Amino acid sequence: MLKKFTALFIIAILAGLLAACNINVTGTAESSAVTSAAGVAKESTTQTSTEAATESQKQSKQTESIITTAYTTSNGMIDAGEMFTNRDLTQTADLTDAKYCTVSDGQNISITSEGVYVISGSASNVTITVDAGDEDKVQIVLDGVSITNTSSPCIYVKNADKVFVTTTSSDNTLSVTSTFTADGTTNTDAVIFSKDDLVLNGQGTLNISSTDNGISCKDDLKITGGTIVINCQSDGIEANDSIAIADGNITIKTSKDAIHAENDEDNSTGYVYICGGTLDLNAGSDGIQATTIAQIDGGTLNITAAEGIEGTFVQINGGTINISSSDDGINGANKSSAYSVTVEINGGDITISMGQGDTDAIDSNGDLYINGGTLNITAQSPFDYDGQANYTGGTMIVNGTETTTITNQMMGGGMGGMQGGGFRGR
Repeated sequence: MLKKFTALFIIAILAGLLAACNINVTGTAESSAVTSAAGVAKESTTQTSTEAATESQKQSKQTESIITTAYTTSNGMIDAGEMFTNRDLTQTADLTDAKYCTVSDGQNISITSEGVYVISGSASNVTITVDAGDEDKVQIVLDGVSITNTSSPCIYVKNADKVFVTTTSSDNTLSVTSTFTADGTTNTDAVIFSKDDLVLNGQGTLNISSTDNGISCKDDLKITGGTIVINCQSDGIEANDSIAIADGNITIKTSKDAIHAENDEDNSTGYVYICGGTLDLNAGSDGIQATTIAQIDGGTLNITAAEGIEGTFVQINGGTINISSSDDGINGANKSSAYSVTVEINGGDITISMGQGDTDAIDSNGDLYINGGTLNITAQSPFDYDGQANYTGGTMIVNGTETTTITNQMMGGGMGGMQGGGFRGR
């Protein structure tokens, strides 16, 4: 009798566990979709493990909220005063109602509803797909994850209002080793590929390795914390509408652009805004490229690239910036019809070291304004501009000598020197 009772008790427990984390595999092992039980609340997800996390396990993973500060400004070209929400800046996830999942080889994970999803484990050929409602906010918490795919993104956001990718105090690795395969008409060409707003934050490390792009977002992308290390062949971080960085340690090594904001269909969008964090960028092309505005209000940037920072309107208001370049250090280029080509320096501690040849430390295809900050240039051609140049303040050191004159490398260019004052060329 006791044996029967014990057996029934064990069966009841197993049934409860399986109901909480049901597996329904369809398709081949490489492309199968694992869907959750229909009755699991509103925030359902696919889980590949056969065992749900116990309440004690969930509670053990709870941590106090850690919120970073975004030192934004509202008087620059970009009004960033309300750019980052409180949730954007919170480096820990609320795990009260979180769902837990362990990745398994060939078992894709499908998230279809708003919620917090904690992912752990090591596997190959796994894609975490978010296909939720237009108003749904989804938070993917990477808790010691390692995914190696052959040709598909490790995280693929098809639809949502906003998706957060948050690291716990752990090491996480996402990599794609061969040529990406398109999803119908969608060229999914990045390890993390999102069609909607994307936020990266957390307390841990996210390593990304890609044969193409590292992170691609077809909307607005924000980074507010964590350590992100990207090695890729194309753009390290790219977005259509904007890239905004408030904090974090970001290291990118790429054959193309490290940070790239561009919308092929609308040249009035595509800006880069940085107000904090530490960025180490090693790029074969541009360290930072923005179609419209590249604005730096703070942070520490170490850039080794063909061109350091490029945008239609480049504005530097603060931060510590070190650029080693073989073409242009800072370049104002005509990429957007919505803005006048301008390079404007109002603050910051900027060091630019140029290679030999036809190179310019600061090259504006329009106007150049230096109103403040410290600028230390080592170059054969410190300045090159096509419009006008005004110096109104700050410290300029060119090849070891302090100066107040903006010379012009371009023959027949605008008159340099101490001209004018407050006009900012907007």
